[in-house]
Amino acid sequence: MNRLDRETSPYLRQHADNPVHWYPWCAEALERARREDRPILLSIGYSACHWCHVMAHESFEDPATAALMNRLFVNIKVDREERPDLDRIYQTAHQLLTRRAGGWPLTVFLDPQDLCAFFAGTYFPPQPRYGLPGFPELLERVAAFFHEERAAIREQNQRLQAALAELLPEGRHAGELSAIPLDLARQQLGRAFDERHGGFGGAPKFPQPHILERLLRHWTATGDDQALHMVRHTLRGMAYGGLYDHLGGGFYRYCVDERWEIPHFEKMLYDNGQLLALYAQAFAATGEERFAQVAEETAAWMLAEMQAPQGGFYSALDADSAGGEGAYYLWDRDAVRASLGAAEYEAFARHYNLAEAPNFEGRWHLRRRREAPEPTGTELELLASARLELLRIRRTRPAPARDEKILTAWNALAIRGLALAARHLGHLGHLGTGQPASEQTPARWLEAATRAADFIHTHLWREGRLRACWTAGRIGPAGYLDDHAFLLDALLELLQVHWHEAHLAWARDLAEALLKHFADADGGFYFTAHDHERLPHRPKPYGDEALPSGNGVAARALLRLGQLLDEPRYLQAAEAALRNAWSSLVELPHAHNTLLGVLEEWREPPQRIVLRGDPETLRPWQRACLVPFAPRRLCLAIPDTATALPPALAVCRPRDGGPVAYLCEGTHCGPPLATLADLQKALHAGAAA
Repeated sequence: MNRLDRETSPYLRQHADNPVHWYPWCAEALERARREDRPILLSIGYSACHWCHVMAHESFEDPATAALMNRLFVNIKVDREERPDLDRIYQTAHQLLTRRAGGWPLTVFLDPQDLCAFFAGTYFPPQPRYGLPGFPELLERVAAFFHEERAAIREQNQRLQAALAELLPEGRHAGELSAIPLDLARQQLGRAFDERHGGFGGAPKFPQPHILERLLRHWTATGDDQALHMVRHTLRGMAYGGLYDHLGGGFYRYCVDERWEIPHFEKMLYDNGQLLALYAQAFAATGEERFAQVAEETAAWMLAEMQAPQGGFYSALDADSAGGEGAYYLWDRDAVRASLGAAEYEAFARHYNLAEAPNFEGRWHLRRRREAPEPTGTELELLASARLELLRIRRTRPAPARDEKILTAWNALAIRGLALAARHLGHLGHLGTGQPASEQTPARWLEAATRAADFIHTHLWREGRLRACWTAGRIGPAGYLDDHAFLLDALLELLQVHWHEAHLAWARDLAEALLKHFADADGGFYFTAHDHERLPHRPKPYGDEALPSGNGVAARALLRLGQLLDEPRYLQAAEAALRNAWSSLVELPHAHNTLLGVLEEWREPPQRIVLRGDPETLRPWQRACLVPFAPRRLCLAIPDTATALPPALAVCRPRDGGPVAYLCEGTHCGPPLATLADLQKALHAGAAA
């Protein structure tokens, strides 16, 4: 019997009609496996995963393969987005067992007694190919191995558990928290940089926004022009190449080649939230209009296609649609020519390389040459009208499926991205050259971010803790480290763009939840709460992956909130995380870029500014503080009518004669600044220092 039809996850429900007797991860399945002494076949994937769909069609929908699975195993299906704890544990186990990186679908065989993985892989074909065994043959061999080699499995499981335990840092570094990891990371990233195409390493090539943000901050702190070059060259490669959707806005997951030409076509909220923030910051740092346009179009895509009516953001668009992977986004040249006027087609074909050979299975996936000049005048108008017409045609095609889970952590990344875009691209200053102002304004981005935050507070905040997801009115499991840390970080960005007393109170509650439920006495934060289900391993992740490190974001947010509120417990928790992670920071600094940002801010605390006055009168003061790229600056513009303030902010009193600014550097706070000119002079002096 298949038990997935009652699940909240769209991915699990995709498998509800399989002849496999799937369970979700639950006590009933685990108990049955122990009682019947059957190995567990654990399959982890997600709804937008192309190879997950391939394996489902080839194997899980096949009656003969399903019968074999049902006879030999207790079969459990997991959505990695709902249960990132399980995915993290068993991806790590896969890497330790196979000495290779994992991926999805993840196929893991577990001993029912201790839930340790004794065999792991990813995609397996129905018959032997790609150097892989056929899945039915593998099932028979694994089941036989489980029943015939129990002693060997127990010994291997003990070694695996010991290896997992060794991944946790022990104790705290007692010495100086020096700048050595910052310098080493810059050297390592420079060696890994692809000078020709941008990005780091070869194919497949991922965006890695945490690396680029680190380099952008490094350039700001040191004036290292090569670091800025790596950022600009990579951002241009992604924005002009095939990773970017040139008609609809937004980014695909990654590119299969080193040239940023052909993507894996799924679109994930977490990528786009991070890249929106990065392109907005890069525009603020460089003034490059293409970066503003990409940010604006990405924000427009998020609001148009990913925001639910209730306010939260959906998680993903599938890579596949009718016609196969990427079919929704591909073009036939003759069809483009027939759809556009002659002048439009000539401009569009030249701009998007339609005169060249097709680049994806006989069709064209749109991309631009980064060295081509930016269009102006009549050509710009022709391209705009051509894009609108082709986008209209594209919307008549069968669209990729949308996973309508609303994930707390991913929504937090979207909120942060929208807040930073509103900050740098127009709510307080510039509006770039992307979408028409009547349809796409930074004020709408701020409103969308606020609606998403309010949705999470209403639907996913329960008794002082977050839940991880919401789907069609049903809430998912208890929240993880990333949920609490990412949302605290996002609220701090939102508060800088728009003061809201309730958001500050919520930020303090989130900080308390981190300390109460996730903190380790030795320093740092576990991925799961103290009262979470007991599993073979309790990770404490310090390194960045596709998502930024939960420990890094938690430490950054606590450090900043502690400095704003003068709360030593938050500052101590951030320092303890750095000290507990120190050996990892020294050994692999380039893999810990989010934590490196915390180290930088711990060594040189951000400039803290509190503005008081009438909100409209404060607007130019806010612009002076927040529109430029100043990553080591925190600014709150608090209305003069606000009264319920914590003590550290209440001392910043309004002034009868107009706005006033209070500016602190480290432990030193200067006298109140009563004119905008005085504030600008102080900001300039701080930037020069």
